[in-house]
Amino acid sequence: MSNHLTKKLTGKVAVVTGASKGIGAAIAKHLAAAGAAVVVNYASSKTGADKVVNEITGQGGQAMAVQGDVSKQADIDRLFVATKQAYGHLDILVNNAGIYEFSPLENVTAGHFHKQFDLNVLGLILTTQAAVKYFSPAGGSVVNISSIVSGTFAAPNGSVYSATKAAVDAVTRSLAKELGARKIRVNAVNPGMIETEGFHAAGIAESEMRKQVEAQTPLGRIGQPQDIAPAVVFLASEDASWITGETLYITGGLR
Repeated sequence: MSNHLTKKLTGKVAVVTGASKGIGAAIAKHLAAAGAAVVVNYASSKTGADKVVNEITGQGGQAMAVQGDVSKQADIDRLFVATKQAYGHLDILVNNAGIYEFSPLENVTAGHFHKQFDLNVLGLILTTQAAVKYFSPAGGSVVNISSIVSGTFAAPNGSVYSATKAAVDAVTRSLAKELGARKIRVNAVNPGMIETEGFHAAGIAESEMRKQVEAQTPLGRIGQPQDIAPAVVFLASEDASWITGETLYITGGLR
């Protein structure tokens, strides 16, 4: 690959929330490979975040890990102060931090609801609110990681989680219109089923659901984190300078 393609983000600074593993880790590595200095945010897994940073710096890239629970305002503020102190400015925010818990309707509680909405929706909004203060007059790019379950593929027992991701899609469209005059673009990437650490921990890897999803997917397999990351690099870059308010489904054709 020629150098001008691989380094399209040279001089840019990116914050990736929830980047210690899975899709977030892949996004952080791909942004760094494209030339960005990357802030690898994590809530609890310092080991995972340090591993991502070491992989990036080992390849000659720039990265640092910053702890912070982005459902908490104080942690969000600290994340961006640390970013500014280290790199001086901010150009790209990837809102990847999120949780998923499934529950049949009869077991849904206020706690189950608020745990997911506080991080997946409110946290995303507050993180974006903070990031916008650090973008330069030249603008910036926000990429929200949503999900295929935000639309017609909403899963049984996932009423609350699916609702959070439908909210992310709506927030994406609304903020794109609100922030466009400030040259800030806001887009979402909606992955299908992706093989991550959480995917294995939840027991989905060997489940019937995985087999059903693969059987329904035109490209015949579930996704990998590296299937998602290049699209985030594209949306963060000047190649996407006239794209905002979009939701890009990356699902192997599953809808």
